[in-house]
Amino acid sequence: MKLPFWPLKRDYALELLTIGDSAAIAPLHREDFVRPWSGEEFSQLLEQDTVFGFAVREVGHGTEAPAGFVLARLAAGEAEILTIAVSRAHRRHGLGWRLMDAVLRELHAQRAEALFLEVDETNAPAIALYRKFGFHEVGKRPNYYQSAQGATGALVMRLDLR
Repeated sequence: MKLPFWPLKRDYALELLTIGDSAAIAPLHREDFVRPWSGEEFSQLLEQDTVFGFAVREVGHGTEAPAGFVLARLAAGEAEILTIAVSRAHRRHGLGWRLMDAVLRELHAQRAEALFLEVDETNAPAIALYRKFGFHEVGKRPNYYQSAQGATGALVMRLDLR
């Protein structure tokens, strides 16, 4: 008799992103971006006082590369998502939601007024996630993202925090 198969639920932990994570998040960034950032570029960003981020790791795998991460910048009351990525192997587990929620909690604690981001206009899952958080479109950047299939535009989105 064959028993039904149910995938095991994965547990994840959220942590502050550190400069020490720079080399580990660069390959993750490469999964989704034609012009990925290097570990050195991530290090340089994380050295800035205005930049912060979060990593999410599978519990029990804390020494391995993060399953996802987000990097944001806050200056003069306005913030922006610099980049966010979730490993293809860890998608559909709510990690994008957790990462965005962590950023929003930090921005509320810092009394930020607004959060901006740019998203590929063809990335329906990401756009749906951002809309669930209350982001709305405030602009477009034509031919912003380059890929092997050609260029796509970016939607500029905003979330008012006050």
